[in-house]
Amino acid sequence: MNIGFIGIGVMGESMARHLMAAGHRLTVYTRTASKADALLQEGALWAENAGACAENQDAVITMVGFPKDVEEVYLSENGILAHARPGAYVIDMTTTSPALWQRIAAAARDKGLHPLDAPVSGGDSGARNATLSIMVGGEAADYEACLPLFQRMGKNIVHTGGDGSGQHTKMANQIVIAGTIAGVAEAIRYGEACGLDTENMLRCISAGAAGSWQLSNNGPKMLARDWAPGFYIKHFIKDMAIARDESAARDLSLPILTEVLSMYETLQQEGHGDEGTQALYQWQG
Repeated sequence: MNIGFIGIGVMGESMARHLMAAGHRLTVYTRTASKADALLQEGALWAENAGACAENQDAVITMVGFPKDVEEVYLSENGILAHARPGAYVIDMTTTSPALWQRIAAAARDKGLHPLDAPVSGGDSGARNATLSIMVGGEAADYEACLPLFQRMGKNIVHTGGDGSGQHTKMANQIVIAGTIAGVAEAIRYGEACGLDTENMLRCISAGAAGSWQLSNNGPKMLARDWAPGFYIKHFIKDMAIARDESAARDLSLPILTEVLSMYETLQQEGHGDEGTQALYQWQG
């Protein structure tokens, strides 16, 4: 297929590379052009803006940062919907507002396009190893048509329902992560305060009921004081804020999410927004 890929970042680069390795012809666009250099050297083509990237493509995939970026690349004058050919699949793999995506999806269908919201979980390692969990909302037929693309980027791929359901599923995912990563950070602090061998402690508890991806992957990073981003704090704050707002719109109180969001917002104010989510360990109550 001819694919336009917009957003070459920590995860997008690996995802695009897997599609190229499968034989798809990629045209790429990202705001910081240098981030695409490696893919261009490997055979990808460059587009000057999102609209140009969408022209004459069978599918267009976006993996950008924030809802405002999603809105811009889809709905602006030089955006995807203004330039994609009728019949193309438009797939947003960003974590964004479900309400925003429902609005974009309706506009896409009016133009004869096939929209899917397909946010992912698994961080930079999942993107590199093509083991992402992919939560797909949209028409079942469109999901089936694009499943071979998703299978090049992930392992656990689920059709979650209609427009926006992928994003709502991702919100549930982020709510779980918020509580889990805070628990991992507190467990490590407790172990250190008690004089435990914390590497031994992590090995021990990861094999029992406390075991989780966060414990096994971000726990060792906390011990090593490794704050390199597999998933940025600034992006996790964005996700949790969307989940908070969606919950509030339904008169639902999520106190754990609210507390963890506040902790991360403090870290961002202290200059840690471009660090990985494991840097929650640094929060001082």
